[in-house]
Amino acid sequence: MSITFGDLANFHLEVLTFEVVDFLGSYHAILGRPCYIKFTVISNYTYLKLNMPGPKNIITIGSTFSHTYTCDCEYYKLATTIINSAELPELENSVTLAALDCNKPTSSSAFHPTEETKAVEINPTDLPKTVRIRTKLSAK
Repeated sequence: MSITFGDLANFHLEVLTFEVVDFLGSYHAILGRPCYIKFTVISNYTYLKLNMPGPKNIITIGSTFSHTYTCDCEYYKLATTIINSAELPELENSVTLAALDCNKPTSSSAFHPTEETKAVEINPTDLPKTVRIRTKLSAK
C-alpha cells in the first residue's frame, strides 16, 4: 500500500506492506521500525514529532499534548470498558442477589444527633423552614 506523508507542496511517498488488525484502540495506526527506516524518520518523543526528508524541506508530522491526553483518556475508558465487560459475567455468577425491605426500620439507619440541638426558624415570614443547631458551643 502506498503511504504518503506531507502535503501537495512537500511530500514523501513510499510503498509499505503491513497488516491491518481489527481491534478496538485509540490509535489510528501503529508505525514500527521498518516504517521509520523506509521513510528515514527521526522521532522526537519529547515534542511528539516525526521528522523526515522531503523533496523541498523537512516534513514534520506531529500532535499536541492535549490531543495525546485526549487519546489517552479515550484509551483508558475503552480499556476499562473491555475489562469490566469481561469481569461482569464472573461477578454475576459469584453474587447472590437479595431484595432489601425498605419499609423495615433499622436502628443503624436512623439519624440521631450526637449532641444537644434545638430547632430554629430560618425566616418566619417565608415558608416555615427550620434548621437544627447545637445548644452547647465550644470556646473555639
